[in-house]
Amino acid sequence: MEFTKIHGIGNDFIVFDGISSPFDLTPRQVRILCDRNFGVGADGVIIVQPPRNPGSAGYMHYFNADGSLAQMCGNGIRCTAKWLVDGGYVTPDAPSAADEPATGALTIDTLSGPKHITYRASNGKLTDATVNMGAPILNPADIPVNAETNATANAGTALDREKYATGVTVNTPWAEAEFTFVSMGNPHAVWFIENFLELPGELFIGSEHSLDQMDIDRIGAFLSSHRMFPDRANIEFAALDEDRPDIIHMRVFERGVGETLACGTGACATAVAAALTDQTTRNTEIHLPGGTLDIQWKDDGDVYMTGAAAQSFVGEVSI
Repeated sequence: MEFTKIHGIGNDFIVFDGISSPFDLTPRQVRILCDRNFGVGADGVIIVQPPRNPGSAGYMHYFNADGSLAQMCGNGIRCTAKWLVDGGYVTPDAPSAADEPATGALTIDTLSGPKHITYRASNGKLTDATVNMGAPILNPADIPVNAETNATANAGTALDREKYATGVTVNTPWAEAEFTFVSMGNPHAVWFIENFLELPGELFIGSEHSLDQMDIDRIGAFLSSHRMFPDRANIEFAALDEDRPDIIHMRVFERGVGETLACGTGACATAVAAALTDQTTRNTEIHLPGGTLDIQWKDDGDVYMTGAAAQSFVGEVSI
């Protein structure tokens, strides 16, 4: 079968054409494909299938690297948009001037509902996209997380007066982690770390106490599977920039995958959590190991994510 390898700031996916000839994959097949030694290697697999709703360009059928089906993937949907635009399923508008990029819009169906996307393109190829990720889910039962609400949103959006849970402490074998919980169609637990020097040395690889040196895979695996999360959770480790209040540095452990270079829904959840807790405004840059995502939480309550998508290579694989 032919595939295209596409990444969104380092979060990489194997993308298959399920429009021309619809098919599905077993969890075992997905795990083999995503294995970086025995397969193609990726953080997940996307089968682009025919749209489920009128007006949509396609449906993103997305699997985590462990073979589990996921409701939504922020970087994955930009990569899906690139596959559709680059493949000619969606045609960009002509640029208004010779030195300007072409632009366009499309809608992609997901398990968490249709997502509306605007994009820029060069020579018919998508370069970056802005995705309306929808409104964040703050009610713990709907995320889901076993926690009680203890705060009321007052961030200047249509979601003000919504109840949410923040400052919730989870004990680990190494230290206490303090979370704010948000769903962007999938569950996120955001840990803002103010002072890395106060954390025990066993949380870090090497002697330096910093976000860059945290042992994310070990800590994240424990937290993601904690009994507090009925469906497991994505765990964000975040730190505010010392010089610019609109920048957040973040690493992420994705459920069913492990640490990834970027996570679109995680970046959105982190931006929302920061605004809810008055640590930033509603316009933020999330700096991840793979690159930067621009996040806007608009007055109507919806979150908009902007970032790049790039093709790595095309190939064939036997399944």
